[in-house]
Amino acid sequence: MSYRRGWVALILFALALINYVDRVTLSFAATPIAREYGLSPVMLGYLFSSFLWTYTLFLLPMGMLVDRFGAKRVAGFGLGIWSVATAATGLVGSFPALLSTRLVMGAGEASSNPAGARVIREWIPASERGLVNAIFNSGSYAGPAICALAAGPIIELLGWRALFFIAGAIGVIWLLCWLVWFDKPERASWLGEAERAKILAERSIVKAAVDDGRPKPSLRQLLGRGTTLWGLALTQGCNVYSQYLFLTWLPSYLQQSKGLTLAKTGLFAAIPYVVAVVLCIVVGRLSDRFLQGEVGGGKRRLVIAASMILASIILLAPLIDSVGLILVLISLSLTGIAATTSMNFALLNDLLPDPRNVGLAMAFLVVGGNLFGLMAPIVTGYVIALTGSYDMAFVIAGILLLIGATSVMTLTRRPIGVAQEA
Repeated sequence: MSYRRGWVALILFALALINYVDRVTLSFAATPIAREYGLSPVMLGYLFSSFLWTYTLFLLPMGMLVDRFGAKRVAGFGLGIWSVATAATGLVGSFPALLSTRLVMGAGEASSNPAGARVIREWIPASERGLVNAIFNSGSYAGPAICALAAGPIIELLGWRALFFIAGAIGVIWLLCWLVWFDKPERASWLGEAERAKILAERSIVKAAVDDGRPKPSLRQLLGRGTTLWGLALTQGCNVYSQYLFLTWLPSYLQQSKGLTLAKTGLFAAIPYVVAVVLCIVVGRLSDRFLQGEVGGGKRRLVIAASMILASIILLAPLIDSVGLILVLISLSLTGIAATTSMNFALLNDLLPDPRNVGLAMAFLVVGGNLFGLMAPIVTGYVIALTGSYDMAFVIAGILLLIGATSVMTLTRRPIGVAQEA
């Protein structure tokens, strides 16, 4: 991959990083916020989940907007909204106001994955998509790692509200860079002609009927012909459930179950995310090499299934008391989760014949994921309240991961929008 396409991958990495920093600030500020507002574990679970309600609701509209107006405008609009909402969280004076800012933030963040998928389809040749999707997705693990390291010192020195002010400001800086430098490869003035020609020639695996006058397939048509898009969405859901279990409850788990201080929680919580960032990119690169010349056949599903089986190792968490061993277990599980998400995004592009549908199809995939994801913080809150332990929460997550591995192997056998053979 050339360094110019590498810059595009880095921009997407930063987009996902900022997105997830803003998501997890609440998790790392949960202890002082719960103390200030008198929140129970169940109330915290609903608060952790709240941004996903609007995030999920707005995904399909954002996907349609991306397909109509392009990634640059929609991603810029969305990031502006969620950055302001994140900063505004530091100004709230009541629980309802706190909930409101999280809901607005979720609506803005719904732009990121559809826009990212569009950028990858427009900029990245098919043979490099595994790596670039992995880089894009690894930002969602780098964000929590950075927040884990920075949140404790910021809260101790400046208070929990400052954490939200700083996170919002970072988003505004990225937005300015995005508006100034980013564009489609057809129009990017800083892109060489040879590389531009390569991108335009190789970015589609299957030649779609874009210019022959046929209308763009609708979401109903994509869903009604075969099980592939349904299967990808179910796989995503089973995976994202575990992702949000860790994103929302890992700091509290380390403090309450393992007795760590706020400062140690940040360091220990960062370790699994750093490991996941590195290994996710390695898996993405290896998948491109392993599947070179065969990505259009959907063989990437093998990598996804193997990654989900690795992630299901979290089933062993109730049997382990050592903090060191539990961090190894969580690191391996998060690596599998991260690799699954990036490979599932890549598989979507591999199996989608018509690039005009990429924003909408990605939005549907992420909706499927987040219908499960928004339940994870709530279910976990009830599990803790009823059992006094996190053990059953990990068991539920592990079982879902195994169901997801089965889903991707059995339901994604045809290109999206192509009917199953009789």
